[in-house]
Amino acid sequence: MSLSSTQWSHEPGLSLIVIAVDSEDDQRPYVQSVDRAVEMMEVLGRDGSGGVTELSKELAIHKSTAYRLLSTLERRGMVERDADTQKYRLGFGVIRLAGAVRATLELTRVAHPVCERLSRAADEAVNLAVLEGHSVVNIDQSDLSSSVIGVNWVGQYTSLHGTSSGKVFLAHLPHRERESVLAGALERFTDRTFVGAEELRAELAQIRRAGFAVALEELEEGLHAVAAPIRTADGSVRAAISVSGPAYRLTLQRIEREVALLVRQAADTISRRVGYLGQPGVSGESPSVLDVP
Repeated sequence: MSLSSTQWSHEPGLSLIVIAVDSEDDQRPYVQSVDRAVEMMEVLGRDGSGGVTELSKELAIHKSTAYRLLSTLERRGMVERDADTQKYRLGFGVIRLAGAVRATLELTRVAHPVCERLSRAADEAVNLAVLEGHSVVNIDQSDLSSSVIGVNWVGQYTSLHGTSSGKVFLAHLPHRERESVLAGALERFTDRTFVGAEELRAELAQIRRAGFAVALEELEEGLHAVAAPIRTADGSVRAAISVSGPAYRLTLQRIEREVALLVRQAADTISRRVGYLGQPGVSGESPSVLDVP
């Protein structure tokens, strides 16, 4: 990053915070110690291994700083030290993190063709989402509908209680974790957002029975959506697939009549392709038009 100006500030409990401004007027705060730790891991990835002295020279930092960074990374399994050479190399913690990213990429690869077919069949936008903490993050979107107006939700975080995908995740959280969410302060996005614990408990029970969730103008006025769970080999809900569209077009009657079934069939197709062998969410149905090679 080419710096035109640098501002320094401290926050309690954090390392030095640097706000760097580059030539494109990009203001993004970052934690200097984290930045150095990532750079250190990049050097180890490039060179294979390195000692405290080598790494301190490479990063232009004091040896004691390099040692503290390496000790912290070693504690978290991100690096490991060779007992003979005393040099550090990347640890198995990196492989664990890479595996999580690879699993998400594989899910997107497997799901995308099904999302496209669902978008064509429903003539609406389709999103694939995963759970991150107590938020939903959209990781893929297909919009092959005839509508010329669309919103790109990829990368956006949304709530558990105000979206169809979020309610799918919330319905399948472990009981204690679900109750913790319901006991918190839930934001009311529109007049139709459910924020009461009792009404949400009843709806979540219905979602588990029906195999899909709906959100009717609960996140945004004029926006309807319906989602179904995607399960992995162990039966856990790994992701959610949803169809969303304007309320005047994606009506509750249309959802109940056709779109909910399409979404559940798509979710079942993706679930099978990522290894789920249990009872499909749509039982007793003939093969879906979505379930093709």
